[in-house]
Amino acid sequence: MLNIAEYKTIVFDCDGVILDSNIVKTEAYYRTAKRLGATNDQAQALVDYHVRLGGISRYHKFDWYLREVLSQPVTDEAIQVWLDTFSEELEEGLSACTIAEGLQALKAKTPDAVWMILSGGDQQEIRDLFHKRLLPSGGLLATLFSGGLFGSPDNKDEVLAREKASGHLRFPALFVGDSKYDYEAATRAGLDFVFLSDWTEVPDWKAYCEAHDIQVLPSIAHLLNH
Repeated sequence: MLNIAEYKTIVFDCDGVILDSNIVKTEAYYRTAKRLGATNDQAQALVDYHVRLGGISRYHKFDWYLREVLSQPVTDEAIQVWLDTFSEELEEGLSACTIAEGLQALKAKTPDAVWMILSGGDQQEIRDLFHKRLLPSGGLLATLFSGGLFGSPDNKDEVLAREKASGHLRFPALFVGDSKYDYEAATRAGLDFVFLSDWTEVPDWKAYCEAHDIQVLPSIAHLLNH
């Protein structure tokens, strides 16, 4: 049985957990591909790959897309064009999407736990966003996460290994996510895991969570009851 108060570190994914931003990113992938000359089918192929690999860095997704769908050379310059265009498409949606309810109440319930964000999104983009978005109280969203705001190009396995080695990530620790990769990375690093279902884009999440005996809750607010 989950006891939220026992954890020394709580790691949160961003999209679909802290922010209702999964659909924002999915739509941004499609618009990015179209802006850069893709057909409808090619753009949809990128969207399908993105959804299938929830929680994985956009760097990997664009590498795959250039290589496998467009059959183009994968260079740093080519990847950067896609990254820059995607960031432009994404910015407006991220600035307006819903922030999960119950965050401040959960913070009050876990006063001794260090909170950190671990996202597949771009690290600087996340840091900029969390220093702009306001909580209902008026404080900045970033102030809740004293353990750091982490994202790509480092993947989640790399960040968890680094933060464990440095002693910043203390155990017992919990990872709160909404993708298969979140669960897999948490398990490899020895963290407990809770899957949030309300905003996930994993189509077979029910079967996956049942098969792996993963605890499921609808949203952040439901952690207050544990």
